[in-house]
Amino acid sequence: MNERSLLLASLAETISDYRVGEIPIPTPEHVNRWVQQFGKEVQLPLLSEVDHVLKKTYFSKSSVGHFFGNLIGQEKIAGDKLQEFWRAAHVLDIQQHGHSQTEIRKLFSESLKDQLKIQIDESGLAGGAFVYLDDVLFSGGRIGTDLSAWIVNEAPDRVTIHIVVIATHRLGEWQCMERLKKVAVQAGKAIDLHCWAAARFENRLARRNTSEVLWPISVSDDPALQAYVAEEQRYPFRPRQPGGKSEHAIFSSEKGRQTLEREMLHAGMRIRSFSRNPNHFLRPLGFSAFGLGFGSMFATYRNCPNNTPLALWWGDPDAAPGHPFRNWYPLLPRKTYAP
Repeated sequence: MNERSLLLASLAETISDYRVGEIPIPTPEHVNRWVQQFGKEVQLPLLSEVDHVLKKTYFSKSSVGHFFGNLIGQEKIAGDKLQEFWRAAHVLDIQQHGHSQTEIRKLFSESLKDQLKIQIDESGLAGGAFVYLDDVLFSGGRIGTDLSAWIVNEAPDRVTIHIVVIATHRLGEWQCMERLKKVAVQAGKAIDLHCWAAARFENRLARRNTSEVLWPISVSDDPALQAYVAEEQRYPFRPRQPGGKSEHAIFSSEKGRQTLEREMLHAGMRIRSFSRNPNHFLRPLGFSAFGLGFGSMFATYRNCPNNTPLALWWGDPDAAPGHPFRNWYPLLPRKTYAP
């Protein structure tokens, strides 16, 4: 096997359980069809970097189950009396949009039954803590909305809340926690609020040089890209300075990172051009209210978040003839949910 064939096979294996049972199992041919949409000269280094990054940021079903299964024995959350804590705990199922919480709660319930012989739907006592499970926190908007409504309408006057996710992004985590604290004060309720995660990805503006999301060091002189950047008056583009040391070694190297950032940015701009009036939040590096996009590379076996670069998930080769989705073949086809 040559290097290209090895990389195609490796990346296909990395994402092999993506939406299993819903879409065809990813193959080297699938990966090759995706990467051929990029310039020939960058396909090999791009494959190498995407494979390297997703090996660190793609979470298979087994790894998700393992994480939430290990949660049960975490003394920082449950203390040293696991049976008492989890028998009293209320594991919430309050997500207003999407199905990630319901599915993760199901995985967690299996571990809770296996480890402690506790049925999740039979747990929950007065005075018990409340646990909100989800896969990842990006901007914190969804978790904030779900818990804000619950705090106002259903939470006891005094309550402990544990938010547990595989990963958070630091700006969104801070914004979400501050929002929930204010909601509780306005509702006249006392909350003891905690957020637990296996990893926290840096994405704050002030820490952009050590960020762990796609944050380009510059933008090319492409006229369309320059015009797009110029439109952003409220939050102008602030480039990352290369060489910063991140907490998590997500990227293979600075060179590999820049290749990924550049190619995802250009592909995202191309994708936006397929729509006559693209959504304001549809930014080349992922859904966001500002900048070039959120830039996360996090995905799970369940779905690919829209906060990741458009080039990873946008498009549908089976869309109706003439539909913009037919113009791009996604690596991780995204499942959308009705409101």
